[in-house]
Amino acid sequence: MNIVTQEDTDTKSAWSQLNQFLLQREAQWLTDEELPVFASFECELHERLMALERELLAAELARYNVNSKEVEVDGERYRRVMSSGKKYLTTAGEVRVERHLYRRVGSSNERCICPLDYRAGIIDGYATPRAARQMNWVTAHLPSRTAAELFKEIGGMKPSHTTIDQQPKIVSEHWETHRSAWENALRQTEDIPSTAMIMAVSLDGVMAPVCQDDGTKKAASPGKQASGPRGYREIGCGSVSLYDQEGERLQTVRYGRMPEQKKTTLRQQLTAECQHIVQQAPHLKVVKLADGARDNWDYLSTLDLGLPDADIEQVEIVDFCHAADHLKNGCDAIWSDTPDQCQKEFESLRQVLKEEDGGADKVLNAFTTRLDSLPAKRQEALQKEITYFRNQRPRMNYAAYLRQGLPIASGVIEATCKTLVSQRMKCSGMRWSSFGGQAVLTLRALVQSGRWHQAWHILEAEFRKPVSIVKEQPTQPCRQDTVAQAKLRPTLSSHINCAVDYGSLPLAI
Repeated sequence: MNIVTQEDTDTKSAWSQLNQFLLQREAQWLTDEELPVFASFECELHERLMALERELLAAELARYNVNSKEVEVDGERYRRVMSSGKKYLTTAGEVRVERHLYRRVGSSNERCICPLDYRAGIIDGYATPRAARQMNWVTAHLPSRTAAELFKEIGGMKPSHTTIDQQPKIVSEHWETHRSAWENALRQTEDIPSTAMIMAVSLDGVMAPVCQDDGTKKAASPGKQASGPRGYREIGCGSVSLYDQEGERLQTVRYGRMPEQKKTTLRQQLTAECQHIVQQAPHLKVVKLADGARDNWDYLSTLDLGLPDADIEQVEIVDFCHAADHLKNGCDAIWSDTPDQCQKEFESLRQVLKEEDGGADKVLNAFTTRLDSLPAKRQEALQKEITYFRNQRPRMNYAAYLRQGLPIASGVIEATCKTLVSQRMKCSGMRWSSFGGQAVLTLRALVQSGRWHQAWHILEAEFRKPVSIVKEQPTQPCRQDTVAQAKLRPTLSSHINCAVDYGSLPLAI
């Protein structure tokens, strides 16, 4: 005999409604003279399929409920205290499920736990794993209000913008707790391309609106505001890229960190990334590529690759685009009165700097020979550029770098600053806390690094916990009961031919 449960009835109801809708549509084609509107069919079909999916998901979620007197989670025992209905957000929309709640044994006022949530991997007691994944992926790309409108337009679940806004903060709290171990786990799943010959590491920063001061902002001189626009702070960005012998970029890992003194965490991430790659492929030529900022080179020049420096070929390169910007500034100081000549001289010197051996020395010679002939103010501007080229000259052998197939422009890190930070975090009216900003940066960096799929598997597992059902111990019979049972016990002679398990019978005292 088949037993039909309420879940079966509800599911049949959804199937029945869907089938009725399809039959009505078929009849419409046979009877109506006007052509049926496809758009209305498409929308209603989707809604009915979502209704069916919600019922199926609710029925499946209910299977994860536990209705035992006691359970054990993480070595602690919990006792059942009540049952309660709860709404859960699935990709098809909200569903309501009855489940049991438990409280730790010995406690009377602690918050209850829900074994269903642990067993199914519910995110923060509300979102199913797939619903949470979609919300986190979308909010890595879009503001929460725009994301809410997107889900509403698509159909299925319709989370509020506040629900969406909380999702990256929820997962980021867990990610930051296990960050080093989880980032290392991601690296272990990746292989170094066999054609990789060059590893380039870069770091930089981009100003973004940050709403509080945690003490990392540089003090301003009297009468001047701190570095950057008021209310803006520098978000650190880093990248590690692999190139083949022809200079074709094969893959890139990106990191972004909210303002922090000396970019400490970002530096740790880049160091760990570089060490892992070099240990797997010690033949790689390591290129350290950045603009001329002193704090960037303070880190890159002392980067610990985990192997003796003598065993690794390392090259330091100042980004050619930044060098060209300084070259243009110098040309403007010399030929500001003749714009056409200024542009002509700039293009000529730019080609010399990039393609001729000793190009930086030739630029310096062109600048220094004209320094004394300039007015004082323009001398000061030109001297600034002369100092820049003198300081960075050892990192400006661009013709030699190009012959070796090395990257000479920090386009990757510049793109990281733009796509990782600016496009997402500098929209009109935005201002970020360190916690909220880092939550978005972490997700966005994982997506841009091609690590989203593996990272979500790690995050998803964090919200699942094994729940053990504590079996009830059989109660010991009292003396009066055992004496009465002894009187009823059959004798050995009366069951001499019967297979009686005497060991299972209670003993008389």
